[in-house]
Amino acid sequence: MRQISKSLLIRSACALALGLAVIALPEIATAQISVSITLAPPALPVYEQPVLVEAGGIWAPGYWDYTQDGYFWVPGAWVQPPEVGLLWTPGYWGWGNGGYAWNAGYWGPTVGFYGGIAYGFGYSGQGYTGGHWQGQQFYYNTEVSHVNVTNIHNVYRQTVVNNNVNRVSFNGGTGGVRAQPTAAEQAAAHAPHQAATAVQTQHREAAMANHALSASVNHGKPQMAATPKPIERAAPMHAADLPPVVHQAARSTGNVARDTANQRAKDELSNSQEKQRQELQQRQTADHEQAAKQPAANGNAQALERQHQAQTQALAQRHTMEQKTLQETQEPKPAGKHEAPHS
Repeated sequence: MRQISKSLLIRSACALALGLAVIALPEIATAQISVSITLAPPALPVYEQPVLVEAGGIWAPGYWDYTQDGYFWVPGAWVQPPEVGLLWTPGYWGWGNGGYAWNAGYWGPTVGFYGGIAYGFGYSGQGYTGGHWQGQQFYYNTEVSHVNVTNIHNVYRQTVVNNNVNRVSFNGGTGGVRAQPTAAEQAAAHAPHQAATAVQTQHREAAMANHALSASVNHGKPQMAATPKPIERAAPMHAADLPPVVHQAARSTGNVARDTANQRAKDELSNSQEKQRQELQQRQTADHEQAAKQPAANGNAQALERQHQAQTQALAQRHTMEQKTLQETQEPKPAGKHEAPHS
């Protein structure tokens, strides 16, 4: 599965207020947001890695993400890889053409370029020294990985010399990390790999919904900088609880006509889904207004809430399936197999 392009479209009025610039960005990795942000992300916070109590998890470091309300922290967490043998390449912010663009992380057999960012716990800016696969088992380097050795026996200890001790969270630009991808890292980015798992996506969405993780609230020092496992977001009860539908940028195929048609199809789907979400929200609001006029009955109120939750989850699941189906139909046809460059 190839990395899916991620986009963040913000109304022009908000863009002017927040200092955003819509620009064309060079393709550094396999996915970037389509709106460039002129405000640099905060420094990486200092935090301790939670103890891993069950083997199998791989550390995904915390990072600053962005919405139209500003930056928010996505806590680091131990996550399960989608397949045996895969490693996590963290995402990173990169400066280019006058703005910061987000390059999404991905799962692959080797760790690719993540901007030279010193995320820590094995991610020193290049590669990963927190552990490695050996057959079907993942072995943890306890020099940099905090694991419970009573429960986990696939461990070893290897000294890691880390001269990269800065907390800069972005590559390039004023004050940014001055790192460039090696040939091996470029090969990793262009080789087949998988996007963040559904659990990781849910983790990010839960962080986005947590007001305390907003940089404007925590001033760059989130209290919950890391969690033992991904955050589980409570199931939405109403359409109003669902996040607005995000307009995604279509992946480039190299064919201008096809890219234009693909983008039109994505925009039409996003507009349709947002309209459906708003219509359901209006119907549920009307239900509440009507119920308020009726004699109070706890059983009736609970039944209405169960009905609304079922409606909301059905809508969310249908939208997810529609987006996935469209993405699959727009995927470029795989080229003939060839060997990746040797590093």
